[in-house]
Amino acid sequence: MAGAGMKGLAKDTAIYGLSSIVGRFLNWLLVPLYTNIFTDTGEYGIVTNIYGYVAFAVVILTFGMETTFFRFINKNEERASTVYSTTLITLASTSLLFLFICFSFINPISSWMKYPDHSDYILIMAATVAIDAFCSIPFAYLRYKKKPIRFASLKLLMIFLNIALNIFFLLVCPKIYASNPDLISWFYNPSYGIGYIFAANLITSLGTLLLLIPDLTGFKYKLDFPLLKSMLKYTFPLLILGIAGVMNQTADKILYPFLFSDEKEALRQLGIYGACAKIAVVMTMFTQAFRYAYEPFIFAQNKGKDNKLSYVMAMKYFVIFGLFIFLAVMFYLDIIKYFVGKSYFEGLNVVSIVMMGEIFFGIYFNLSLWYKLIDKTHYGAIFSILGCAVIVAINIIFVPRYGYIASAWASFFGNLVMMLISYFFGQKYYPIAYKIKNMLFYLILASLLFAIAWLVEIDADWLKFSFRTLLLAIYVYIVVKKDLPLSEFPGIGRFVKKK
Repeated sequence: MAGAGMKGLAKDTAIYGLSSIVGRFLNWLLVPLYTNIFTDTGEYGIVTNIYGYVAFAVVILTFGMETTFFRFINKNEERASTVYSTTLITLASTSLLFLFICFSFINPISSWMKYPDHSDYILIMAATVAIDAFCSIPFAYLRYKKKPIRFASLKLLMIFLNIALNIFFLLVCPKIYASNPDLISWFYNPSYGIGYIFAANLITSLGTLLLLIPDLTGFKYKLDFPLLKSMLKYTFPLLILGIAGVMNQTADKILYPFLFSDEKEALRQLGIYGACAKIAVVMTMFTQAFRYAYEPFIFAQNKGKDNKLSYVMAMKYFVIFGLFIFLAVMFYLDIIKYFVGKSYFEGLNVVSIVMMGEIFFGIYFNLSLWYKLIDKTHYGAIFSILGCAVIVAINIIFVPRYGYIASAWASFFGNLVMMLISYFFGQKYYPIAYKIKNMLFYLILASLLFAIAWLVEIDADWLKFSFRTLLLAIYVYIVVKKDLPLSEFPGIGRFVKKK
């Protein structure tokens, strides 16, 4: 029975994880569409800025209730419908209150955000955020009810709908309008531009809400005030942790318009930085994939043994594969750069900095298990706040002078600070003998190969890429020889042993 349970858990984890990773990857593929259509980088700067606010608003409106919901519904399974309905009513109330505030004070809000002529953008995204925050709970309920197929299907269906709407509004409609404007002029205005990105989001969120109706009916709605009080007490630290965490990712995007006297220049630079930093998102997707794919394998392999060995191995291989991805992206950046439009190429120098910052964040995430294991999660909030303070300070001090390159370094140093502080505190409260020398060896090796690739100037593209492929092969060869013997790979191992 235990084996079957583990097998089911692994299957569900794979479905949830893959749907999340695939979904993020598909949304990521919209960046080439945006940056090639909106060649004015300032327009994409507006998109980057508003989505920074969106990420922050989602954390505020969900205020950790998804995690809190899981905690309380598993403690009170006999009152599952009460926990569910109480959570739904609470999120519905706060989301509606948020919408009321936004609609009532839209003029001062849009002026403060520096979009007095585009209050419609703010209202559209406010409605989108409110719906998404509310929908997080029925999606959590699907996970509680162990319905991973429905969960993943809905998530992916909505992502495909969003992509289809973006293609329709940004590619199909302009062509139809050019040849037969009367056909679509009743709903399409070519001058609305980036507004259709936000409109596609809102339609997708409304579609999600409609498809979740079966999961919002069939039970009696009841607001249990004593239960709600306990839930709010539990969720408050999670809210602080969530705010600190999201600010690490979005502070620079939100701050930009306030750091320049010339707002157009601020949005121009933010557009370039936001687009080029998206290339580095491949490292974020790797971190997420690593969590879902490799860690369960490591923990399963070491079941019944000292789990600290599992943590050491997971960290070592995260660093090895993370540096491999870093080298692969940087060695072929002259090809990968076409992921963004040509008007954004000037910002490609941020990619290596942001990617290393993401590696530091991934290491920090792997380190974070220590305070979770000993129930000292408040340290996570403290570390995130410190990292956020570093990011905000560097942006405020250096961005007005050096532009978006300072934002890249802010992310780099903010994540580095969180990683180092978490490591040293972790060694005090939950010591784990990580293979520091081994990881430093690979960091130095990757840095050396990266430096060689950039210092050796080769004009012919085929020769340059051949040379860099050789450098990447050297890294792989050393990894296989030193830490990843082929004999340990399924299939390959049998072949090697036969030989």
